[in-house]
Amino acid sequence: MNHTSWNLQNTYLKLPSKLYSKQLPVPVKNPSIIKLNKSLANELGLRFLLEEEKNIAVNVLSGNNIPTDTQPLALAYAGHQFGYFTMLGDGRAVLLGEINNNENQKFDIQLKGSGPTPYSRNGDGRATLSSMLREYIISESIYHLGIPTSRSLQL
Repeated sequence: MNHTSWNLQNTYLKLPSKLYSKQLPVPVKNPSIIKLNKSLANELGLRFLLEEEKNIAVNVLSGNNIPTDTQPLALAYAGHQFGYFTMLGDGRAVLLGEINNNENQKFDIQLKGSGPTPYSRNGDGRATLSSMLREYIISESIYHLGIPTSRSLQL
């Protein structure tokens, strides 16, 4: 499969390594597309997801195939939890990389629910369909109200 259209960058790799962990997503059996956000694919300049065979979208965005131009990672962050300052991180998300859209705006392409990371705290790193549907509906509503938010490219 040709993934050259992704043009992914990963500027996070320039940061100190304590701010991330290199992490591949855990493949899934028989992935399928529940919803492909066509307007977002167009806005991000990822029209090839709409034009080429759907196997590219489903296999890359499920984490089964990784584009050749990226080094996936899980992001770390710090915060207060249970009265202590501690290092935390994305327990179920893997960042494939960043892309620039046609207006030269940078966006992260992240796989959510893509399996455990070093920050999962004994969780399986997966996400339920109901939670992802809820997140999709709410984020699209917020976006269309003119409020900046994260958005889902595919469920």
